[in-house]
Amino acid sequence: MIRTALLSVSDKKGIIPFAQALHALGVKLISTGGTAKLLAENGLPVTEVSSLTQFPEMLDGRVKTLHPMVHGGLLARRDSKEHMDAIAAHGIAPIDMLVINLYPFNQTVAKDDCSFDEAVENIDIGGPAMLRAAAKNHQDVTVLISPEDYEPILTEMKAHQNTVSYATNLRLAKKVFAHTAQYDGAIANYLSSLGSDLSHTSRSPYPETLHLAFTKVQEMRYGENPHQSAAFYRDTENVAGALANYHQLQGKELSYNNIADADAAWECVKSFSADSAARAACVIIKHANPCGVATGTTGLEAYQKAFKTDPSSAFGGIIALNVPCDGAMAEAISKQFVEVLIAPSFTAEAKAIFASKQNVRLLEIPLGLGFNAFDMKRVGGGLLVQSPDFKNVTQPELRVVSKRQPTPTELTDMMFAWRVAKFVKSNAIVYCANGMTLGIGAGQMSRVDSARMASIKAENAGLSLASSAVASDAFFPFRDGLDVVVAAGASCAIQPGGSMRDEEIIAAANEHGIAMVFTGTRHFRH
Repeated sequence: MIRTALLSVSDKKGIIPFAQALHALGVKLISTGGTAKLLAENGLPVTEVSSLTQFPEMLDGRVKTLHPMVHGGLLARRDSKEHMDAIAAHGIAPIDMLVINLYPFNQTVAKDDCSFDEAVENIDIGGPAMLRAAAKNHQDVTVLISPEDYEPILTEMKAHQNTVSYATNLRLAKKVFAHTAQYDGAIANYLSSLGSDLSHTSRSPYPETLHLAFTKVQEMRYGENPHQSAAFYRDTENVAGALANYHQLQGKELSYNNIADADAAWECVKSFSADSAARAACVIIKHANPCGVATGTTGLEAYQKAFKTDPSSAFGGIIALNVPCDGAMAEAISKQFVEVLIAPSFTAEAKAIFASKQNVRLLEIPLGLGFNAFDMKRVGGGLLVQSPDFKNVTQPELRVVSKRQPTPTELTDMMFAWRVAKFVKSNAIVYCANGMTLGIGAGQMSRVDSARMASIKAENAGLSLASSAVASDAFFPFRDGLDVVVAAGASCAIQPGGSMRDEEIIAAANEHGIAMVFTGTRHFRH
Protein backbone atom coordinates (compact mmCIF):
# COMPACT_ATOMS: atom_id res chain seq x y z
CA MET A 1 0.00 0.00 0.00
CA ILE A 2 1.23 3.49 -0.86
CA ARG A 3 1.34 5.68 2.24
CA THR A 4 4.32 7.95 1.50
CA ALA A 5 5.54 9.45 -1.77
CA LEU A 6 8.72 11.40 -2.55
CA LEU A 7 8.33 13.87 -5.42
CA SER A 8 11.25 15.70 -7.05
CA VAL A 9 10.74 16.68 -10.69
CA SER A 10 12.42 18.98 -13.20
CA ASP A 11 9.45 18.54 -15.56
CA LYS A 12 6.57 20.05 -13.58
CA LYS A 13 3.91 19.03 -16.12
CA GLY A 14 0.92 17.53 -14.30
CA ILE A 15 2.67 17.33 -10.95
CA ILE A 16 0.21 19.58 -9.06
CA PRO A 17 -2.99 17.66 -9.94
CA PHE A 18 -1.12 14.39 -9.36
CA ALA A 19 0.09 15.51 -5.94
CA GLN A 20 -3.39 16.80 -5.08
CA ALA A 21 -4.85 13.41 -5.97
CA LEU A 22 -2.24 11.61 -3.86
CA HIS A 23 -3.03 13.91 -0.92
CA ALA A 24 -6.75 13.21 -1.34
CA LEU A 25 -5.93 9.50 -1.08
CA GLY A 26 -4.16 10.12 2.22
CA VAL A 27 -0.60 9.81 0.90
CA LYS A 28 2.08 11.77 2.77
CA LEU A 29 4.11 14.01 0.45
CA ILE A 30 7.89 14.46 0.72
CA SER A 31 9.75 16.72 -1.68
CA THR A 32 12.88 18.71 -2.47
CA GLY A 33 13.77 22.24 -3.53
CA GLY A 34 11.66 23.75 -6.27
CA THR A 35 9.12 20.93 -6.29
CA ALA A 36 8.49 21.33 -2.54
CA LYS A 37 8.07 25.06 -2.98
CA LEU A 38 5.60 24.56 -5.83
CA LEU A 39 3.53 22.07 -3.84
CA ALA A 40 3.42 24.38 -0.83
CA GLU A 41 2.41 27.35 -3.00
CA ASN A 42 -0.55 25.26 -4.15
CA GLY A 43 -1.69 24.61 -0.60
CA LEU A 44 -0.40 21.06 -0.28
CA PRO A 45 1.14 19.83 2.98
CA VAL A 46 4.67 18.77 2.13
CA THR A 47 7.66 17.61 4.14
CA GLU A 48 11.03 18.87 2.93
CA VAL A 49 13.66 16.15 2.52
CA SER A 50 15.97 18.21 4.72
CA SER A 51 13.40 17.89 7.52
CA LEU A 52 13.29 14.14 6.96
CA THR A 53 17.07 13.70 6.98
CA GLN A 54 17.75 16.40 9.58
CA PHE A 55 20.52 17.50 7.26
CA PRO A 56 20.40 20.63 5.07
CA GLU A 57 20.88 20.68 1.33
CA MET A 58 24.51 21.56 0.66
CA LEU A 59 27.12 22.04 -2.05
CA ASP A 60 24.71 24.04 -4.24
CA GLY A 61 22.13 21.26 -4.02
CA ARG A 62 24.55 18.49 -5.02
CA VAL A 63 23.84 16.76 -1.70
CA LYS A 64 20.25 16.54 -0.54
CA THR A 65 18.83 13.03 -1.06
CA LEU A 66 22.02 10.99 -0.64
CA HIS A 67 21.09 9.91 2.87
CA PRO A 68 20.06 6.68 4.66
CA MET A 69 16.72 8.25 5.63
CA VAL A 70 15.89 8.34 1.92
CA HIS A 71 17.65 5.28 0.56
CA GLY A 72 16.78 3.13 3.56
CA GLY A 73 13.13 4.01 3.05
CA LEU A 74 13.35 3.05 -0.63
CA LEU A 75 15.46 -0.10 -0.37
CA ALA A 76 14.00 -1.85 2.66
CA ARG A 77 12.13 -5.01 1.69
CA ARG A 78 8.74 -5.07 3.34
CA ASP A 79 8.73 -8.89 3.44
CA SER A 80 12.05 -8.99 5.35
CA LYS A 81 11.72 -8.75 9.15
CA GLU A 82 15.44 -8.02 9.33
CA HIS A 83 15.11 -5.06 6.94
CA MET A 84 12.05 -3.65 8.65
CA ASP A 85 13.60 -4.01 12.12
CA ALA A 86 16.77 -2.30 10.91
CA ILE A 87 15.04 0.79 9.53
CA ALA A 88 12.74 0.97 12.56
CA ALA A 89 15.77 0.92 14.86
CA HIS A 90 17.15 3.97 13.03
CA GLY A 91 13.85 5.82 12.78
CA ILE A 92 13.58 5.39 8.99
CA ALA A 93 10.10 5.32 7.49
CA PRO A 94 9.36 3.40 4.28
CA ILE A 95 8.92 5.42 1.08
CA ASP A 96 6.37 3.67 -1.10
CA MET A 97 6.36 5.87 -4.20
CA LEU A 98 9.09 7.82 -5.97
CA VAL A 99 8.31 10.43 -8.64
CA ILE A 100 11.42 11.87 -10.32
CA ASN A 101 12.60 13.55 -13.53
CA LEU A 102 16.35 13.82 -13.99
CA TYR A 103 18.24 17.02 -14.74
CA PRO A 104 17.80 17.85 -18.47
CA PHE A 105 21.29 16.82 -19.54
CA ASN A 106 20.52 16.17 -23.23
CA GLN A 107 18.68 19.46 -23.64
CA THR A 108 21.54 21.31 -21.95
CA VAL A 109 24.39 19.93 -24.07
CA ALA A 110 22.34 20.40 -27.24
CA LYS A 111 22.60 24.17 -26.82
CA ASP A 112 25.26 25.81 -29.00
CA ASP A 113 26.51 27.95 -26.11
CA CYS A 114 26.67 25.14 -23.55
CA SER A 115 29.90 25.28 -21.54
CA PHE A 116 31.64 22.29 -20.03
CA ASP A 117 30.89 23.53 -16.52
CA GLU A 118 27.18 23.90 -17.35
CA ALA A 119 27.10 20.37 -18.78
CA VAL A 120 28.76 18.90 -15.69
CA GLU A 121 26.33 20.69 -13.36
CA ASN A 122 23.48 19.03 -15.23
CA ILE A 123 24.76 15.53 -14.47
CA ASP A 124 22.21 14.29 -11.96
CA ILE A 125 23.61 12.20 -9.10
CA GLY A 126 20.90 11.85 -6.47
CA GLY A 127 18.13 11.32 -8.98
CA PRO A 128 19.57 8.23 -10.69
CA ALA A 129 20.62 6.82 -7.31
CA MET A 130 17.05 7.08 -5.99
CA LEU A 131 15.56 5.75 -9.23
CA ARG A 132 17.81 2.70 -9.20
CA ALA A 133 17.07 2.09 -5.51
CA ALA A 134 13.31 2.30 -6.04
CA ALA A 135 13.38 0.22 -9.22
CA LYS A 136 15.52 -2.45 -7.57
CA ASN A 137 12.93 -2.68 -4.79
CA HIS A 138 10.03 -2.62 -7.25
CA GLN A 139 8.09 -5.29 -5.42
CA ASP A 140 7.46 -2.68 -2.72
CA VAL A 141 8.01 0.72 -4.38
CA THR A 142 6.16 2.36 -7.27
CA VAL A 143 8.53 4.55 -9.28
CA LEU A 144 7.44 7.09 -11.91
CA ILE A 145 9.63 9.03 -14.34
CA SER A 146 7.02 10.35 -16.78
CA PRO A 147 3.86 12.48 -16.41
CA GLU A 148 2.14 10.08 -18.83
CA ASP A 149 2.10 7.48 -16.04
CA TYR A 150 0.36 9.67 -13.45
CA GLU A 151 -3.24 9.07 -14.50
CA PRO A 152 -3.01 5.26 -14.95
CA ILE A 153 -1.37 4.91 -11.52
CA LEU A 154 -4.03 7.04 -9.85
CA THR A 155 -6.74 4.95 -11.50
CA GLU A 156 -5.16 1.75 -10.20
CA MET A 157 -4.66 3.17 -6.71
CA LYS A 158 -8.29 4.33 -6.50
CA ALA A 159 -9.53 0.93 -7.61
CA HIS A 160 -7.37 -1.03 -5.15
CA GLN A 161 -7.17 0.98 -1.90
CA ASN A 162 -3.86 2.74 -2.72
CA THR A 163 -2.25 -0.49 -3.91
CA VAL A 164 -0.41 -0.95 -7.21
CA SER A 165 0.08 -4.43 -8.65
CA TYR A 166 3.44 -6.14 -8.94
CA ALA A 167 3.01 -6.29 -12.73
CA THR A 168 2.63 -2.50 -12.87
CA ASN A 169 5.60 -1.91 -10.58
CA LEU A 170 7.77 -4.25 -12.66
CA ARG A 171 6.76 -2.45 -15.87
CA LEU A 172 7.67 0.89 -14.32
CA ALA A 173 10.98 -0.49 -13.00
CA LYS A 174 11.94 -1.68 -16.49
CA LYS A 175 11.20 1.80 -17.78
CA VAL A 176 13.42 3.31 -15.09
CA PHE A 177 16.45 1.14 -15.83
CA ALA A 178 16.12 1.85 -19.56
CA HIS A 179 15.88 5.56 -18.76
CA THR A 180 18.92 5.69 -16.49
CA ALA A 181 20.94 3.63 -18.99
CA GLN A 182 20.07 6.13 -21.72
CA TYR A 183 20.92 9.00 -19.38
CA ASP A 184 24.34 7.56 -18.54
CA GLY A 185 24.91 6.80 -22.22
CA ALA A 186 24.21 10.43 -23.14
CA ILE A 187 26.75 11.60 -20.56
CA ALA A 188 29.37 9.14 -21.86
CA ASN A 189 28.68 10.23 -25.45
CA TYR A 190 29.12 13.88 -24.51
CA LEU A 191 32.28 13.51 -22.43
CA SER A 192 34.01 11.22 -24.93
CA SER A 193 33.22 13.64 -27.76
CA LEU A 194 35.19 16.48 -26.17
CA GLY A 195 38.67 17.50 -27.21
CA SER A 196 41.46 18.45 -24.85
CA ASP A 197 40.19 22.04 -24.55
CA LEU A 198 36.76 20.76 -23.37
CA SER A 199 35.01 23.39 -25.53
CA HIS A 200 31.54 22.82 -26.92
CA THR A 201 32.58 24.10 -30.35
CA SER A 202 35.37 21.53 -30.75
CA ARG A 203 33.17 18.53 -29.95
CA SER A 204 33.54 15.62 -32.34
CA PRO A 205 30.31 14.30 -33.86
CA TYR A 206 31.77 10.84 -33.31
CA PRO A 207 32.42 10.16 -29.60
CA GLU A 208 35.08 7.71 -28.46
CA THR A 209 32.29 5.54 -27.07
CA LEU A 210 28.94 5.58 -28.87
CA HIS A 211 25.84 4.70 -26.89
CA LEU A 212 22.59 4.38 -28.84
CA ALA A 213 19.08 4.18 -27.41
CA PHE A 214 16.06 2.77 -29.23
CA THR A 215 12.65 1.64 -28.04
CA LYS A 216 10.96 -1.42 -29.50
CA VAL A 217 7.86 -0.61 -31.54
CA GLN A 218 7.00 -4.13 -32.63
CA GLU A 219 8.31 -7.61 -33.23
CA MET A 220 7.72 -8.94 -36.72
CA ARG A 221 6.65 -12.26 -38.12
CA TYR A 222 10.03 -12.48 -39.86
CA GLY A 223 12.83 -10.34 -41.26
CA GLU A 224 14.03 -9.80 -44.79
CA ASN A 225 13.36 -13.50 -45.40
CA PRO A 226 11.06 -15.95 -43.58
CA HIS A 227 13.94 -17.75 -41.85
CA GLN A 228 15.11 -14.49 -40.19
CA SER A 229 13.59 -12.95 -37.05
CA ALA A 230 13.16 -9.18 -36.77
CA ALA A 231 11.91 -6.23 -34.73
CA PHE A 232 11.44 -2.51 -35.34
CA TYR A 233 12.90 0.03 -32.91
CA ARG A 234 12.23 3.76 -32.69
CA ASP A 235 14.99 6.25 -31.89
CA THR A 236 14.46 7.76 -28.45
CA GLU A 237 15.49 11.11 -29.95
CA ASN A 238 12.35 12.13 -31.81
CA VAL A 239 13.19 13.13 -35.41
CA ALA A 240 10.67 15.50 -36.99
CA GLY A 241 8.94 13.94 -39.97
CA ALA A 242 10.66 10.57 -39.57
CA LEU A 243 9.05 7.34 -40.73
CA ALA A 244 9.09 6.03 -37.15
CA ASN A 245 6.42 8.62 -36.31
CA TYR A 246 3.88 6.86 -38.52
CA HIS A 247 0.28 6.26 -37.52
CA GLN A 248 -1.24 3.26 -39.29
CA LEU A 249 -4.86 3.83 -40.25
CA GLN A 250 -5.57 0.41 -41.70
CA GLY A 251 -4.03 -2.66 -43.28
CA LYS A 252 -1.97 -5.64 -42.26
CA GLU A 253 0.95 -5.39 -39.87
CA LEU A 254 4.00 -3.80 -41.46
CA SER A 255 6.75 -6.21 -42.42
CA TYR A 256 10.52 -5.68 -42.23
CA ASN A 257 10.71 -5.03 -45.98
CA ASN A 258 7.64 -2.76 -45.86
CA ILE A 259 9.34 -0.51 -43.32
CA ALA A 260 12.66 -0.45 -45.17
CA ASP A 261 10.98 0.44 -48.49
CA ALA A 262 8.59 2.90 -46.85
CA ASP A 263 11.55 4.75 -45.37
CA ALA A 264 13.18 5.04 -48.80
CA ALA A 265 9.93 6.37 -50.28
CA TRP A 266 9.27 8.82 -47.47
CA GLU A 267 12.81 10.25 -47.39
CA CYS A 268 12.73 10.77 -51.15
CA VAL A 269 9.34 12.46 -51.26
CA LYS A 270 10.26 14.66 -48.28
CA SER A 271 13.21 16.05 -50.23
CA PHE A 272 10.77 17.65 -52.67
CA SER A 273 9.20 19.57 -49.79
CA ALA A 274 12.47 21.20 -48.80
CA ASP A 275 12.15 23.98 -51.39
CA SER A 276 10.21 27.18 -50.92
CA ALA A 277 8.38 26.55 -54.21
CA ALA A 278 7.59 22.93 -53.36
CA ARG A 279 5.06 21.16 -55.57
CA ALA A 280 3.04 18.03 -54.98
CA ALA A 281 5.34 15.02 -55.31
CA CYS A 282 4.85 11.27 -55.57
CA VAL A 283 7.47 8.54 -55.16
CA ILE A 284 6.92 4.87 -55.96
CA ILE A 285 9.48 2.48 -54.47
CA LYS A 286 10.21 -1.16 -55.25
CA HIS A 287 12.94 -3.03 -53.41
CA ALA A 288 14.41 0.19 -51.96
CA ASN A 289 14.75 1.87 -55.39
CA PRO A 290 12.48 4.51 -56.93
CA CYS A 291 10.68 3.10 -59.94
CA GLY A 292 8.74 6.32 -60.52
CA VAL A 293 9.06 9.88 -59.21
CA ALA A 294 7.15 12.95 -60.33
CA THR A 295 5.90 16.36 -59.31
CA GLY A 296 2.69 18.06 -60.37
CA THR A 297 0.25 20.82 -59.60
CA THR A 298 -1.84 18.24 -57.71
CA GLY A 299 -1.09 15.00 -55.96
CA LEU A 300 -3.17 13.16 -58.55
CA GLU A 301 -1.09 14.55 -61.41
CA ALA A 302 2.14 13.67 -59.57
CA TYR A 303 0.96 10.09 -58.99
CA GLN A 304 -0.19 9.59 -62.58
CA LYS A 305 3.15 10.81 -63.95
CA ALA A 306 5.17 8.71 -61.48
CA PHE A 307 3.16 5.60 -62.35
CA LYS A 308 3.88 6.03 -66.07
CA THR A 309 7.63 5.62 -65.52
CA ASP A 310 7.43 1.90 -64.82
CA PRO A 311 3.89 0.50 -64.35
CA SER A 312 5.20 -3.05 -64.19
CA SER A 313 7.58 -2.39 -61.29
CA ALA A 314 4.99 -0.24 -59.50
CA PHE A 315 2.90 -3.40 -58.96
CA GLY A 316 3.07 -4.19 -55.24
CA GLY A 317 5.16 -1.10 -54.56
CA ILE A 318 5.31 1.51 -51.80
CA ILE A 319 3.84 4.92 -52.62
CA ALA A 320 4.62 8.15 -50.78
CA LEU A 321 2.96 11.54 -51.24
CA ASN A 322 4.05 14.86 -49.75
CA VAL A 323 0.49 16.23 -49.87
CA PRO A 324 -2.74 14.98 -48.26
CA CYS A 325 -4.33 12.07 -50.10
CA ASP A 326 -7.80 13.11 -51.31
CA GLY A 327 -10.61 11.17 -52.94
CA ALA A 328 -9.40 11.63 -56.50
CA MET A 329 -5.94 10.38 -55.63
CA ALA A 330 -7.34 7.46 -53.65
CA GLU A 331 -9.60 6.47 -56.54
CA ALA A 332 -6.65 6.37 -58.95
CA ILE A 333 -4.20 4.61 -56.59
CA SER A 334 -6.75 2.01 -55.53
CA LYS A 335 -6.82 0.66 -59.10
CA GLN A 336 -3.30 -0.72 -58.70
CA PHE A 337 -1.90 -3.23 -56.21
CA VAL A 338 -0.06 -1.23 -53.57
CA GLU A 339 1.50 -2.57 -50.36
CA VAL A 340 1.84 0.71 -48.45
CA LEU A 341 0.57 4.23 -49.09
CA ILE A 342 2.10 7.09 -47.10
CA ALA A 343 0.81 10.66 -46.87
CA PRO A 344 0.76 13.51 -44.34
CA SER A 345 -3.00 12.88 -44.02
CA PHE A 346 -5.99 11.22 -45.69
CA THR A 347 -9.36 12.85 -46.30
CA ALA A 348 -12.54 11.11 -45.16
CA GLU A 349 -13.34 10.33 -48.81
CA ALA A 350 -9.91 8.73 -49.32
CA LYS A 351 -10.33 6.59 -46.20
CA ALA A 352 -13.74 5.45 -47.38
CA ILE A 353 -12.34 4.38 -50.76
CA PHE A 354 -9.54 2.34 -49.18
CA ALA A 355 -11.86 0.83 -46.56
CA SER A 356 -12.81 -1.87 -49.06
CA LYS A 357 -9.12 -2.72 -49.53
CA GLN A 358 -8.23 -3.65 -45.97
CA ASN A 359 -4.89 -5.20 -46.92
CA VAL A 360 -3.56 -1.83 -48.08
CA ARG A 361 -1.50 -0.29 -45.30
CA LEU A 362 -2.26 3.42 -44.93
CA LEU A 363 0.33 5.40 -42.99
CA GLU A 364 -0.07 8.99 -41.84
CA ILE A 365 3.20 10.79 -41.06
CA PRO A 366 3.47 14.48 -40.13
CA LEU A 367 5.61 16.14 -42.79
CA GLY A 368 8.89 17.37 -41.32
CA LEU A 369 12.43 17.89 -42.52
CA GLY A 370 14.37 16.34 -39.64
CA PHE A 371 17.26 13.92 -40.16
CA ASN A 372 18.80 11.19 -38.08
CA ALA A 373 21.96 12.22 -36.28
CA PHE A 374 23.74 9.26 -37.89
CA ASP A 375 23.38 6.77 -40.70
CA MET A 376 24.59 3.37 -39.57
CA LYS A 377 25.48 0.08 -41.20
CA ARG A 378 26.33 -3.04 -39.25
CA VAL A 379 29.39 -4.95 -40.39
CA GLY A 380 31.03 -8.05 -38.95
CA GLY A 381 32.17 -7.14 -35.44
CA GLY A 382 31.59 -3.43 -35.91
CA LEU A 383 29.47 -0.49 -36.98
CA LEU A 384 29.95 2.03 -39.78
CA VAL A 385 28.65 5.45 -38.79
CA GLN A 386 28.30 8.51 -41.00
CA SER A 387 26.36 11.75 -41.23
CA PRO A 388 23.16 11.49 -43.32
CA ASP A 389 23.23 12.60 -46.96
CA PHE A 390 20.86 15.54 -46.62
CA LYS A 391 22.59 17.83 -49.11
CA ASN A 392 20.41 19.15 -51.91
CA VAL A 393 22.54 20.84 -54.56
CA THR A 394 21.15 24.23 -55.58
CA GLN A 395 21.25 25.72 -59.06
CA PRO A 396 23.88 28.38 -58.21
CA GLU A 397 26.26 25.56 -57.21
CA LEU A 398 26.22 24.04 -60.70
CA ARG A 399 29.21 24.52 -63.01
CA VAL A 400 28.56 24.40 -66.74
CA VAL A 401 31.52 22.58 -68.32
CA SER A 402 30.23 22.14 -71.89
CA LYS A 403 30.41 24.69 -74.71
CA ARG A 404 26.63 24.71 -74.99
CA GLN A 405 24.77 26.36 -72.15
CA PRO A 406 21.70 24.51 -70.86
CA THR A 407 18.31 26.07 -71.49
CA PRO A 408 16.12 27.05 -68.50
CA THR A 409 13.98 23.95 -69.14
CA GLU A 410 17.05 21.72 -69.23
CA LEU A 411 18.31 23.21 -65.96
CA THR A 412 14.97 22.47 -64.30
CA ASP A 413 14.95 18.91 -65.63
CA MET A 414 18.54 18.30 -64.55
CA MET A 415 17.85 19.57 -61.03
CA PHE A 416 14.87 17.21 -60.80
CA ALA A 417 16.91 14.27 -62.12
CA TRP A 418 19.69 15.02 -59.64
CA ARG A 419 17.24 15.09 -56.74
CA VAL A 420 15.96 11.63 -57.70
CA ALA A 421 19.41 10.14 -58.37
CA LYS A 422 20.38 10.68 -54.72
CA PHE A 423 17.81 8.04 -53.72
CA VAL A 424 18.68 5.43 -56.37
CA LYS A 425 21.10 2.64 -55.52
CA SER A 426 24.52 3.06 -57.13
CA ASN A 427 25.43 2.92 -59.89
CA ALA A 428 22.50 5.23 -60.65
CA ILE A 429 21.39 6.68 -63.99
CA VAL A 430 18.12 8.65 -64.12
CA TYR A 431 16.41 10.14 -67.18
CA CYS A 432 13.82 12.87 -66.53
CA ALA A 433 11.75 15.49 -68.30
CA ASN A 434 8.83 17.74 -67.36
CA GLY A 435 8.94 16.88 -63.66
CA MET A 436 8.87 13.09 -64.02
CA THR A 437 11.25 10.18 -64.31
CA LEU A 438 11.39 8.46 -67.69
CA GLY A 439 13.88 5.68 -67.04
CA ILE A 440 15.88 4.57 -63.99
CA GLY A 441 18.92 2.31 -63.95
CA ALA A 442 19.92 1.17 -60.47
CA GLY A 443 22.40 -1.00 -58.64
CA GLN A 444 24.49 -2.20 -61.58
CA MET A 445 28.18 -2.97 -61.22
CA SER A 446 28.90 -0.96 -64.39
CA ARG A 447 27.63 2.58 -64.93
CA VAL A 448 27.23 1.97 -68.64
CA ASP A 449 24.99 -1.02 -67.83
CA SER A 450 22.83 1.23 -65.63
CA ALA A 451 22.58 3.67 -68.55
CA ARG A 452 21.45 0.90 -70.91
CA MET A 453 19.00 -0.48 -68.35
CA ALA A 454 17.41 2.93 -67.81
CA SER A 455 16.82 3.41 -71.54
CA ILE A 456 15.37 -0.11 -71.84
CA LYS A 457 13.00 0.64 -68.94
CA ALA A 458 11.83 3.80 -70.72
CA GLU A 459 11.29 1.92 -73.98
CA ASN A 460 9.29 -0.79 -72.18
CA ALA A 461 7.07 1.90 -70.64
CA GLY A 462 6.57 3.54 -74.03
CA LEU A 463 8.32 6.74 -72.97
CA SER A 464 10.52 8.79 -75.28
CA LEU A 465 13.90 9.96 -74.01
CA ALA A 466 14.22 12.58 -76.74
CA SER A 467 15.49 15.87 -75.25
CA SER A 468 15.55 14.36 -71.76
CA ALA A 469 17.90 15.25 -68.92
CA VAL A 470 20.08 12.52 -67.46
CA ALA A 471 21.70 12.36 -64.01
CA SER A 472 24.58 10.15 -62.94
CA ASP A 473 25.07 9.86 -59.17
CA ALA A 474 28.86 9.65 -59.61
CA PHE A 475 31.17 10.68 -62.42
CA PHE A 476 31.30 8.93 -65.79
CA PRO A 477 34.61 7.03 -65.63
CA PHE A 478 34.69 6.63 -69.43
CA ARG A 479 32.93 8.32 -72.30
CA ASP A 480 31.03 5.14 -73.21
CA GLY A 481 28.39 5.85 -70.56
CA LEU A 482 27.80 9.34 -71.91
CA ASP A 483 27.67 7.99 -75.47
CA VAL A 484 24.91 5.57 -74.41
CA VAL A 485 22.70 8.19 -72.75
CA VAL A 486 23.07 10.62 -75.66
CA ALA A 487 22.24 7.87 -78.14
CA ALA A 488 19.11 7.19 -76.10
CA GLY A 489 18.00 10.83 -76.52
CA ALA A 490 19.42 12.87 -73.63
CA SER A 491 20.12 16.50 -74.52
CA CYS A 492 21.82 17.41 -71.24
CA ALA A 493 23.64 15.65 -68.40
CA ILE A 494 24.29 16.39 -64.76
CA GLN A 495 27.06 14.61 -62.85
CA PRO A 496 29.53 15.33 -60.00
CA GLY A 497 32.69 15.50 -62.10
CA GLY A 498 36.03 14.61 -60.59
CA SER A 499 37.15 11.80 -62.90
CA MET A 500 40.72 11.54 -64.21
CA ARG A 501 39.04 11.54 -67.62
CA ASP A 502 36.82 14.60 -67.07
CA GLU A 503 38.36 16.36 -70.08
CA GLU A 504 37.60 13.34 -72.26
CA ILE A 505 33.99 13.30 -71.03
CA ILE A 506 33.60 17.05 -71.57
CA ALA A 507 35.01 16.67 -75.08
CA ALA A 508 32.45 13.94 -75.75
CA ALA A 509 29.65 16.21 -74.55
CA ASN A 510 30.83 18.95 -76.89
CA GLU A 511 31.15 16.44 -79.72
CA HIS A 512 27.51 15.43 -79.18
CA GLY A 513 26.40 19.06 -78.78
CA ILE A 514 24.78 18.47 -75.38
CA ALA A 515 24.91 20.65 -72.29
CA MET A 516 26.69 19.21 -69.26
CA VAL A 517 27.00 20.51 -65.72
CA PHE A 518 29.07 19.39 -62.74
CA THR A 519 27.66 19.47 -59.21
CA GLY A 520 30.86 18.80 -57.28
CA THR A 521 28.82 16.47 -55.05
CA ARG A 522 28.57 12.69 -55.29
CA HIS A 523 25.58 10.66 -54.07
CA PHE A 524 26.67 7.04 -53.73
CA ARG A 525 23.93 4.95 -52.12
CA HIS A 526 24.73 1.39 -51.11
